[in-house]
Amino acid sequence: MTPVPAQQQPAPYDLCVIGSGSGNSLLDERFSGLRVALVDEGVNAELGAPVFGGTCLNVGCIPTKMFVLPADLAASPHEAHRLGVDLDLRGVRFDEVRDRIFGRIDAISTGGLQWREQQSWVDVYRQHATFVDAHTLRLADGTQVRAEQFVLAAGSRPHQLEVPGFDEAVQAGLVHTSNTVMRIPALPRRIVILGAGFVAAEFAHVFASFGAEVTLVHRGDRLLKKADETISHRFTAALGERVTLQLNQQVVRLERVAASATQAGTVVVVTTTADGTELRHEADLVLNSTGRVSNSDRLEVGRAGVDVDAAGYVVVDEYQRTSVDHIWALGDICSRWQLKHVANHEMRVVQHNLSHPRDEWVRADHRFVPCAVFSDPQIGQVGLTQAQLEAAGIDHIVKVQEYGDVAFGWALEDRTHCVKLLADPHTGQLLGAHVMGPQAASLVQLCVQAMSLGTDIETMARGQYWIHPALTEVIENALLGLVEQLPSRSPRTNQAQEG
Repeated sequence: MTPVPAQQQPAPYDLCVIGSGSGNSLLDERFSGLRVALVDEGVNAELGAPVFGGTCLNVGCIPTKMFVLPADLAASPHEAHRLGVDLDLRGVRFDEVRDRIFGRIDAISTGGLQWREQQSWVDVYRQHATFVDAHTLRLADGTQVRAEQFVLAAGSRPHQLEVPGFDEAVQAGLVHTSNTVMRIPALPRRIVILGAGFVAAEFAHVFASFGAEVTLVHRGDRLLKKADETISHRFTAALGERVTLQLNQQVVRLERVAASATQAGTVVVVTTTADGTELRHEADLVLNSTGRVSNSDRLEVGRAGVDVDAAGYVVVDEYQRTSVDHIWALGDICSRWQLKHVANHEMRVVQHNLSHPRDEWVRADHRFVPCAVFSDPQIGQVGLTQAQLEAAGIDHIVKVQEYGDVAFGWALEDRTHCVKLLADPHTGQLLGAHVMGPQAASLVQLCVQAMSLGTDIETMARGQYWIHPALTEVIENALLGLVEQLPSRSPRTNQAQEG
């Protein structure tokens, strides 16, 4: 749409939503009787190529998983060889993989914007905005947008390193984030990945599977440090067989190596170890995956009186309302989970509360938030880790079940993967579920359901059929291992139950 000139300020809107991801999904027919503004500068606006539809669609969950599937196929010859089948990877047509993915993603983004702009009750402003006061935004062109209520859904952005040489390497196109790395013109021969979280783990799998030499640099001693320690240590060992791990190292600077007549420019990541030894890691491309930060600062929410925490996340109550009564927030701008399914849940809470009286409001439910890492091996997890339970002094029982001990695990010839379940010995309720291996993201959903519905471990294990010999039996056997540890069950009871 054509921006409204600053001197012709629009009449106040009933509602203004900032962000086109889950915030855009909020605007359904129940709001069609209102005058609504949707303000969104777009993902990658800072690069001059803004796209509509939020992080998940354009640079997050969806395109990354569309890269993971061909990466899984590219990595399969190794696993096939262990099972007596010889496969060859003849090559990866990276440009075709990339173009297939974004040929679909970009069309969805463009179509979504066109559909929204056609609605008479929504005005779309594709500009950066900052708050002037609690009811007013100022857009980049000077236009002021005033509204009775606001929803902050502006997401997050990749964290930028503050080390010498970093900005210069970014400007030279040698450093990328998850926002840009999936659109590079060609597969790099050597890539250094900075970080050890979800993004680093998934792209390490993708690029290694496609044939790049991958070096992963991390300041800690293990990957996925927020995962349960059993899983974290096993994952670190497993990924370390496929990529070069440079752990316990601090990045101190980046150095550009100028291009020559025969060689393209490269970049050197300079690190130091705990004893001060300096190491150099040269690459054709660096992927900065050292975390993400809330976009609350870009909106200057403090001018509206909105509180943020020490990390910059907007503070919300159980109704997703900020410290200002008429301003709500959802998704990455306020949620440390930074997960699309959490943003969608929070969107539905805000959607309901905006359209119902105060005594009918609903609360957000963040008790059992699952997540998955689509690397190789795959990770699925929900609930508390053993370390968290121990730190909180919560009684618990533990069962680690190996994939290789169930029939489908025999088919896989599995020697690496496992399920770890934790439960309350007094109530029989699951407290945490942590899965590493094939189908982990699907397997953990069984535990999410049980925890959400309050199903105890014995009912879950014995109150239903488990398909034999499906991989789900690894969950069944882990549950039975917990049941055997319940203080109310004697050996005689266990034997009778097994019979």
